[in-house]
Amino acid sequence: MASLFSTFPLLRRAAPRISKEFFTCQAARHTALRPRNVQQVLESLPLQRTFRSGKPRTQTAVLGTGIAPDVASPLSSLSKTIRNVGERTSRKSFFPETSDKAVAYWLLGSAASVFGLVVFGGLTRLTESGLSITEWRPVTGSLPPMNATDWDSEFTKYRSSPEFKQLNPRMTLEEFKSIYYMEWGHRQWGRAVGLTFLLPAVYFIARRKVSAPIAVKIIGIAGLIGFQGVLGWWMVKSGLKDDLFAPGSHPRVSQYRLTAHLGTAFICYTAMLWNGLSILRERKLLADPIVAKKTFSILRSPELKIFRRSIAGLAVLVFCTAMSGGLVAGLDAGLIYNEFPQMGLGLTPPKSELFSDFYSHTADGSDIWWRNMLENPSLVQLDHRILATTTFTSVIGLWAYTKLSPTLKTMLPAACKRGMHGVVSFVWLQVILGISTLIYLVPLPLASAHQAGSLALLSSVMILGGRTWVPSRASRLVAQKLEKSISVPKRPMPTIGSGSFSRQLNVSIGGNGSGTGAANPSV
Repeated sequence: MASLFSTFPLLRRAAPRISKEFFTCQAARHTALRPRNVQQVLESLPLQRTFRSGKPRTQTAVLGTGIAPDVASPLSSLSKTIRNVGERTSRKSFFPETSDKAVAYWLLGSAASVFGLVVFGGLTRLTESGLSITEWRPVTGSLPPMNATDWDSEFTKYRSSPEFKQLNPRMTLEEFKSIYYMEWGHRQWGRAVGLTFLLPAVYFIARRKVSAPIAVKIIGIAGLIGFQGVLGWWMVKSGLKDDLFAPGSHPRVSQYRLTAHLGTAFICYTAMLWNGLSILRERKLLADPIVAKKTFSILRSPELKIFRRSIAGLAVLVFCTAMSGGLVAGLDAGLIYNEFPQMGLGLTPPKSELFSDFYSHTADGSDIWWRNMLENPSLVQLDHRILATTTFTSVIGLWAYTKLSPTLKTMLPAACKRGMHGVVSFVWLQVILGISTLIYLVPLPLASAHQAGSLALLSSVMILGGRTWVPSRASRLVAQKLEKSISVPKRPMPTIGSGSFSRQLNVSIGGNGSGTGAANPSV
């Protein structure tokens, strides 16, 4: 027998397997202890489970043939997964998910510049300097007159305006230079706001520093800045023609155009402030999604529904009050009835004065109501008083609600409480400034501070809203980040070639862990 095996070496190597096959029960082998194939083994390993989808694989016969479809190999499944990831990466948006922090600081800086521009524009209006430049030259008007000839030319143009003929017929060249530089500085500041917004906007978008929604909003704000410049000239133009106001009356710009110019500036400022704060808040929430989820659950509670809606209504009320102040400034309505709370002999002027037929332009008087509300200085001032009083009462009432309601005292976050205190402080300051401006016949410092106070009050309300309202996009990003953190496995992934991986593969195939187990025929 030994010589036979030495003569046929292949027979010697096959003898152990032949003997095992001969003395093994094939039925029991294929039913009870049937080893798994390589596909099943690899699918049971942590490495394969990481790349495998959660859907179960089903094997169905090809229709009409009875032949089972081919089962994909582990390498083909891995390559398919990598290919799908590559396709998702190639389809990824041009913009990132979140905007860079530098974009937020730039927007807040632009908002501060617009805030200063609004205050300076109010000074230009109060000093009656807005009509000193009678032309609109967006590019060539950047430089002031450089010599005596240029100054004479500008002064000659101003002398032909209604304001010079009726109000300033004795104005000298030196006096003209003071109001000219006031208006020129206002326009230069507006150009600076446009350039410092447009150029960084192009850079941030080109360098993919902003998310897609913020990019759209930035483009909208840039267009609003350009539209604001056009509105400014449209407003100035209304004070340069005699046919836009009654003969012999005080030459002034249209109160409608002045209010439109002021309202656009408020909207532009609010958009910059809101988006800058939104970016910072979104990044802060994504830094700790677990805390963010808890905060959202509190802010979404039905108990805070009234508080959330009240802040939105308060923001609209503050904006409308500020716009009524624009009508007061356009009509110089602050120079009459300089006492508070009375207006003359009572809380309101006589009805015949409030709804005068003088302001009606139709024979049947159908426009007497709205024209008096927008053109009658007495009724315009009364409207502003009513709106201001309503705003003050609403703020104090909302503050009292947060203090007296047991639910809000326990559920309202600390940041919202601080924001509410800020709104109360600014509304008290604004009321004091408004009454003082009225009583002291609209002095320049108080009037300018009162206009700045309206914008500061609106800012405090928007900040409070940013702390109370739940941003939908930030909420979605927080949910996605939490989902990704849950789906990622916590244990480390084994590497191919390690001892544990080799032993698991050996045992799963049917070996005894020593590498000497019987071979699997299915392999």
